[in-house]
Amino acid sequence: MDSKQVAEVCSRIIDNIERVIVGKREVVERTMIALMVGGHVLFEDVPGVGKTMLGRAIAGSIGCKFRRIQFTPDLLPSDVTGVSIFNQKTGEFAFREGPVFAGILLADEVNRASPRTQAALLEAMEEGQVTVDGFSHPLPKPFLVIATDNPIEYEGVYPLPESQLDRFLLRLHVGYPTREAEESVVKQQLLEHPIHTLAPVATAEDVLGLQKQVRTCHVDEALYGYALDIVQKTRESDQLYLGASPRGTLALIRSAQALAALRGRDFVAPDEVKELAPSVLAHRVILRPEARMNGVAADQLIAEIIDEVPVPV
Repeated sequence: MDSKQVAEVCSRIIDNIERVIVGKREVVERTMIALMVGGHVLFEDVPGVGKTMLGRAIAGSIGCKFRRIQFTPDLLPSDVTGVSIFNQKTGEFAFREGPVFAGILLADEVNRASPRTQAALLEAMEEGQVTVDGFSHPLPKPFLVIATDNPIEYEGVYPLPESQLDRFLLRLHVGYPTREAEESVVKQQLLEHPIHTLAPVATAEDVLGLQKQVRTCHVDEALYGYALDIVQKTRESDQLYLGASPRGTLALIRSAQALAALRGRDFVAPDEVKELAPSVLAHRVILRPEARMNGVAADQLIAEIIDEVPVPV
């Protein structure tokens, strides 16, 4: 698969998703980047803006299984990963898969579950497998977690630990649609929701091919230095208690490779790094209390850091 074929497959999938998710192409493209890299996405947004439909549309477009887990305070780790059940006929334990065994998994309101249950998702996101009773079970490929985090409600929630936030490739915001887009959505869904007629336009093998091709996208030495300078600035900022980790640097480079491939190129330009840095790094840093009190936002601070770092020619 060459760069032209990669762009063609990506365009086909994105156009198909846009039959359901109207007026949010940038959000769809960013989520597609996570799928191409083999990463995961955290949506921090209000309810009802289409996050579940986005997951279903991606799964429907690539012919993968979609599953949704509603995270609640009483959700157990076994409710996510699965459980071993004793079979009286065979006299052996048989593993019954949990909802995590899907191509596209929606972890709805992930911050409502206990830290123990949230931790059950970590191995799946990082290793592509779950371990139950000492036995490891591989997850299907491709595997994409779309987690949602309601930023409005603060009662009955457990803040996501830094170790889990660092596992998300991107943090995105859908936001409310424009008036024209919302009118189009309402008219579309009066008779039948378009998700019910959505047909696959690619296969899981196509997505695995995209993931393989993305890794070959050329990154110039100057761009490695550019990404490292941005990350280093987050560690030196007097407004941040914790800067981005090396995993953040790797995520920034890989995301830039995917965006370049999506645009039909086999090399990364500085613009890809600049565009994606806020979405890749903002959730990996911790603001100092005085910065939060002054109303500083993490993504705003990352944007300021990007302006300070010289762009390589």
